[in-house]
Amino acid sequence: MLIDGLTVMAMKARPLGRKGVVVGDRVRVVGDTSGDPGSLARIVEVTERLTTLRRTADDDDPVERVIVANAEQLVIVTALADPDPQPRLIDRALVAAYDAGMQPLLCLTKSDLADPETLLSTYRSLGVPWVVTRRGGDLTALRERLTGRTSVLVGSSGVGKSTLVNALVPDAGRDVGIVNAVTGRGRHTSTSAFMLALPEAPDGRRGWIIDTPGIRSFGLAHVRPERLIEAFPDLDEMTEECPRGCTHGMEEPECGLDEALGAGTADPERVESFRRLLAARSEPAY
Repeated sequence: MLIDGLTVMAMKARPLGRKGVVVGDRVRVVGDTSGDPGSLARIVEVTERLTTLRRTADDDDPVERVIVANAEQLVIVTALADPDPQPRLIDRALVAAYDAGMQPLLCLTKSDLADPETLLSTYRSLGVPWVVTRRGGDLTALRERLTGRTSVLVGSSGVGKSTLVNALVPDAGRDVGIVNAVTGRGRHTSTSAFMLALPEAPDGRRGWIIDTPGIRSFGLAHVRPERLIEAFPDLDEMTEECPRGCTHGMEEPECGLDEALGAGTADPERVESFRRLLAARSEPAY
């Protein structure tokens, strides 16, 4: 862990019991916090988490796995080619971000291999911010989105997360993998979440990024429909008169979204996009 810029080794104190400590947690530490070789401190308290990004192994798994804590932004890194984009995985990551109360950001890599417009058109109605990068290209737009906040990068193996991290933090030294020419899948190079400080910006602000292992599924067993629609205040207002238990999906009778569509007060593309995210909860995780 880092304390005032020092790397400090610490172990969890026994009174914390089974309470887990994850990357991004803010903790209270006692003991030797000098950071000297051989020193060891103790974590005696984990403060309340402002956000918690979690997922399940699949949609039938009751066990939630916390990925990171206290991140403000979820950067969904997706290659436009090599490997091909996975819209279902993007949808699921967006659902997880909204459920956690985090701001999503689409980061589309390898734009030198494919046009980003096809994919962007799918998400524009949701109002999801985005940046586009190319191999060896300028990362100014991405740096601006990362500066001054804590961001976690998620995406499939081979999409370029570690390459981005190495470019953003020159001394990061994250391993970079390759994409299998036969399966089209990347090889896992990151094996655990790792938090890094970004270089200081010209205005003095900093930021933090968390690199995570490549994922192939994003279970959403923990997400409730009412939590998802709360992330869309304009649509949430239209569902105030919905019958009890309405999930706001396509097949729900007397849903306020359908009434708003009929009255012409709702954007059809936005409602359709929201319902696509809602449906992602019930589709297979893989």
